[in-house]
Amino acid sequence: MMPKGMKFKICGKVQGVGFRYHTAYFALSIGLTGYAKNLVEGDVEVVAFGTDTQLVQMAEFLVKGPRGSRVDGVVKEEIVDTAKRYNGFNIL
Repeated sequence: MMPKGMKFKICGKVQGVGFRYHTAYFALSIGLTGYAKNLVEGDVEVVAFGTDTQLVQMAEFLVKGPRGSRVDGVVKEEIVDTAKRYNGFNIL
């Protein structure tokens, strides 16, 4: 079964609070691959590949965010081109 891909844009107080590190730790703990990176406008982008169940778990995690962060909104978009593969979950 092909893994599905999802791109998340997380808005709020999500930079300088360990958001990417906590996200990577959570993603690896549930078996997702992909990355988390800061965006210039102050948001965080997360790209994740996995099963439907894993992606739902990630979405639920991102809405709450780790302690010290404040998530004002999460925009998600399905990635249809899953040709690009990631080893593990990276912080960019």
